[in-house]
Amino acid sequence: MSAADRRIVVVGDSIAGCTAVRELRARGHQGPITMIGADDDGCYARPPLSKHVLKGEAAEAETWDLSDLGITAIVDPAVSMDTTRRLVTTTAGIDVPYDALIVATGASARRIAGPDQAGESVLRTFADVRALRSTLDEASTAVVVGAGFLGMEVASACAARGIAVTVVDVDPPLQRLLGSFLSDAIVARAQAASVEFVRADAPVTLVGDPVAGIEFADRTLTADLVVTCAGDEPQTSWLDGAGIADRLGVGIDYRCATTIPGIFAAGDVAYSRTASRRAPFWSNAVAQGKVAAASALGVEPTCPPTDDYFWTEILGLSIKVVGPLPLQGDPTVLEGSVDDGSALLQWTHEDGRTTIVAFGIKKPVGLLRRLARENTVSTT
Repeated sequence: MSAADRRIVVVGDSIAGCTAVRELRARGHQGPITMIGADDDGCYARPPLSKHVLKGEAAEAETWDLSDLGITAIVDPAVSMDTTRRLVTTTAGIDVPYDALIVATGASARRIAGPDQAGESVLRTFADVRALRSTLDEASTAVVVGAGFLGMEVASACAARGIAVTVVDVDPPLQRLLGSFLSDAIVARAQAASVEFVRADAPVTLVGDPVAGIEFADRTLTADLVVTCAGDEPQTSWLDGAGIADRLGVGIDYRCATTIPGIFAAGDVAYSRTASRRAPFWSNAVAQGKVAAASALGVEPTCPPTDDYFWTEILGLSIKVVGPLPLQGDPTVLEGSVDDGSALLQWTHEDGRTTIVAFGIKKPVGLLRRLARENTVSTT
């Protein structure tokens, strides 16, 4: 079989999957490409859902049109795969053969409700956002479980609507990744906007059916809306028995290759076998989609499988980060003032690498990347 005739199947209509499809065509692959998706809303960008769509700044998700790529699109979730016969099977019983396979099924929202408990709200898909927006229209109080990026973005959407919101977590907001310096600044800004924070010293459970509050230790908080933002879980159930997935997801190497020849993975479903952890950021999903596509074609990738860049928007404040995490200690202030909500900050890590943060200050990502490169100190 010639390279041009190779059947490449991409399972997952995530940003990693869509990037892989575009990269396959951009790298000259003229053979058949099949994308197996599971979202009735098609292919769309997920980061703006919590940053703009939930707040009503955009009515619809930002969708991607892949019709110019000449692919076969199947909107029917994959439920199993046969690595010996090289087949992926969908819910409807469709068998899709492949010569190379890219797993890009992403992750699903982690839920904490009981198996028979209705009414838990999460935010992962456009359908989730539509459901949340209608609930926000009627709510006057809200509890957000989880003070990570998503939790703080949901709390920001609530505060923007005048909803009294309480954020509950075992740690201060974003402290595990951004450190105490930025966490304290974010808390001060949020509290000024009447967002309340509660530290939980015990596991949180949802109460009511439908859900009407949370309970931890000897404390109960009730609200019109409870949103669980407790992380995500890689979507790997359809890979049971295939031998490439474990509790962390699908392990990959620097070429996004799994332990089975001809099968690659990218995005939130994947984790580095070297680092033994997932890094579910949009920029990593894009980079891995490109690398997986190149590897499936047997050509050299044009970029590494990681990209240390992400951004969030909390209570109208944009935070862009370029460089490794977590951040520790106080930064060097390159420009502006954190107290004024407009600062350019630098952290230098023990290994010499540098992280640059644009905290509410308008700076192009290209500049942040250049500063991170130029300020990195060689330790060899």
